[in-house]
Amino acid sequence: MNMGHYLVIDLEATCCDDNAFPRNEMETIEIGAVMVCKRTLLTVDEFQSFVSPVRNPVLTQFCIQLTGISQSQVDEAPGFKNALHNLMNWAQSFPEFTFCSWGDYDRKQLRSDCEFHGSPFPLGERHINLKAEFASIRGLRKKIGVQEALRTVGLKFIGSHHRGIDDARNIASLIPYIYPLETSR
Repeated sequence: MNMGHYLVIDLEATCCDDNAFPRNEMETIEIGAVMVCKRTLLTVDEFQSFVSPVRNPVLTQFCIQLTGISQSQVDEAPGFKNALHNLMNWAQSFPEFTFCSWGDYDRKQLRSDCEFHGSPFPLGERHINLKAEFASIRGLRKKIGVQEALRTVGLKFIGSHHRGIDDARNIASLIPYIYPLETSR
C-alpha cells in the first residue's frame, strides 16, 4: 500500500509584458501548495502565502491583471525566506512527500529564488513533472496546460487561473487521472 503524499506546488511570480525587467529577475509573489495522500489520492491539506518581492517590489499592471494579486497583498506579505520557512514547516508535518508541479517552471523558479536569497533548496532532487506525466499517460504528442487537461478528463477549472492556490488545487484534482488508485505509486 502506498504511503506518503504528493506535494503539489504552484507559484506566481512578478512579470511584465514590456521588458521592464529580465525573466531571470522574476520573483515568487505567491506560493500555493496542496498535499495529496498517495493512498487515497485525496487532498488532505493546503498552504497559501503571498510573498513580498525585493528586486521589483512594485507589481506591474500586467502582473496585477494576470494574477489578480494586489500590491497591498505583497506589501503585507512575508519575505521569501519566511514564506519558504512557513511552507516547509507545514509540509514537514506530512510523512514522505514528493514535490510535484505542472511543468518545470515552478521547480526552476523556486531554485532561482533560493539562490537569490541565499537559502538552500529544501525540496531535494526528486520532482514529478505532472504535465509530462499527464501527456505520457494520455498518449499525447505534446504537453498541454492545466485548463486543457481538465477539459480532457471532463473537469472544469475552479477559481482564478494564475492564482497559485487555485492552480495547485486544480492540478491536484488531475492526480487521480495520472495515477489511478489501482496503479498509484
